[in-house]
Amino acid sequence: MSGSGRPVALVTGASRGIGLAIARDLARTHTVVAGARSTAALAGLVDEVPDVVPFVCDVGDGDSVATAVAALDADRLDVVVHSAGIADERPFDTFTRDDWRRSFEVNVFGVADLTARLLPALRRARGTVVFLNSGSGTFSYPDGAVYSGTKFALRTMADCLREEERTNGVRVVSVHPGFVDTDMARTIRREAGREGPDESYVQPETIAAGVRVAVDAPHEAQFETIAIRPTLRA
Repeated sequence: MSGSGRPVALVTGASRGIGLAIARDLARTHTVVAGARSTAALAGLVDEVPDVVPFVCDVGDGDSVATAVAALDADRLDVVVHSAGIADERPFDTFTRDDWRRSFEVNVFGVADLTARLLPALRRARGTVVFLNSGSGTFSYPDGAVYSGTKFALRTMADCLREEERTNGVRVVSVHPGFVDTDMARTIRREAGREGPDESYVQPETIAAGVRVAVDAPHEAQFETIAIRPTLRA
């Protein structure tokens, strides 16, 4: 994979939604290592982009992360995009300890574990790490304690990592989308009784375009935080 002459980009959550759009976009210029919880979930992307390299990994499972990274044939990574995540929004007193733990395992701890394991390859490439965060990582709201809590934590983690890695030449970017036209976002708004018109959603390809700007920026600069929100509010 490293001998292909193309830069290498690893994208988690690449089987659908925002992650799939990012993987498709980056595949124009990069060899894409596409992450998902199963090979079957990546079948459509592999058929579409034959040189995609599957990266089977459940970021919420430490053993799965360790196994996937150990099997990864890449001595350098030019880009890592963390797009895998889960959303759980409901009243505070309905969450159990296990509910909190699962959300943080996937949205924070798993991302931190995977990033730490990939840092040597990122440092060799003076690469770029992109954390797909959320508008929920910038403000608080009813029923958002768990989801927003994980996103605030992810934002802080990215900010700290950015400062640590400046001298290594590794760029760290947080992307904060508003509601995106994905199954997850539509379900959240439908359950809240505010699904809204199609025009009140940003398309996944628009988020991918934002990631592309960060990845393609001249290396003397980094887009530390990018907010991408719908023009029309639901």
